[in-house]
Amino acid sequence: MEPGHWPSEHSDALRDYFLRGMSYAEIGKQINARFGTAYTRSAVVGRAKRLGLVVPPRMTSPPIVPSLPGEGGLPSPRRSALQHLNLPPESAMKPAARVTLRCVGVQPRLIQLVELEPADCRYPYGGDKDGEEISFCGHPCQSGSSYCAPHARLTQRSVAASGRGAGPVVLRLVSAA
Repeated sequence: MEPGHWPSEHSDALRDYFLRGMSYAEIGKQINARFGTAYTRSAVVGRAKRLGLVVPPRMTSPPIVPSLPGEGGLPSPRRSALQHLNLPPESAMKPAARVTLRCVGVQPRLIQLVELEPADCRYPYGGDKDGEEISFCGHPCQSGSSYCAPHARLTQRSVAASGRGAGPVVLRLVSAA
């Protein structure tokens, strides 16, 4: 027999013993006795991983939900691992919620970086798609800021988060063209 080659009968026996909840060492002993082979525990573990038979990590704390009277306790970790074999979590199957962007009621001048003057607003537009150029607002800056007054308010933290008591910043939403 070639090293690393498992006949289908051996793989089927491994699956069967795995589903019975046997340890990898026990599985190796059973397969060796049944087929006259000399598989090590490590060989059984490696083959089980290649077949997708993986035991989840052991729990380090007791389960949150106690077992009800008459229940045999928790199901075997090997059995529960096979129920969701190679399936993504339920949350990955749902489409992501569309993100609404905060906007201000300013019509940007869309100036290129090389054309910006020192007193022009540097709030960026574009560049979301590959190869799309980035342009900038270009309106006069607010003193002490790189942005015009509406964009400066948009980029600052909210009043509640900053701890200032000047009142909330009201933004007007505009539709994107």
